[in-house]
Amino acid sequence: MKLLRYGPAGQEKPGLLDRDGTIRDLSSLVPDITGATLDAATLQRIAAADTSALPAVSGNPRIGPCVGQVPDFICVGLNYADHAAESGLPIPSEPILFTKVTSCIIGPNDDVKLPKGSTKSDWEVELGIVIGKKAQYVTEAEALDYVAGYCVVNDVSEMSSNTKSYVFFLLNIR
Repeated sequence: MKLLRYGPAGQEKPGLLDRDGTIRDLSSLVPDITGATLDAATLQRIAAADTSALPAVSGNPRIGPCVGQVPDFICVGLNYADHAAESGLPIPSEPILFTKVTSCIIGPNDDVKLPKGSTKSDWEVELGIVIGKKAQYVTEAEALDYVAGYCVVNDVSEMSSNTKSYVFFLLNIR
């Protein structure tokens, strides 16, 4: 199941990309795709719905970030050996965790705004893991029980100013 949000920035509606590539409006099932609607019961209700009966979205709407109202954006740095090597840094013995402000999250075709005169723009594709329920002191064996889905994230940065934008694509539900 592929969930998305579509519409003008700040006014996105919940949607589903069906097997034929048609965006279907999920507004009758959920008010938006947020942490509150990514719980197992809601995802099961969406999966059980007859998607062909949901209204097709006409035209070519803007695709927004796949999850709205993101409360926390936690990142893992230097999580593979090649990245550490290209950065000239040693492989860390434990994951390097850091947070980003959620205002950096934009849709896949939105303009990335870099500072005037930027000279060190860079981007890399990342795997976004969307957590679907509160997680605290989770064991490795339980970890996947907390994952609602995955998305592609473009990590765009301007190294001279440390400006970043994270572009979220479709949310693929497990």
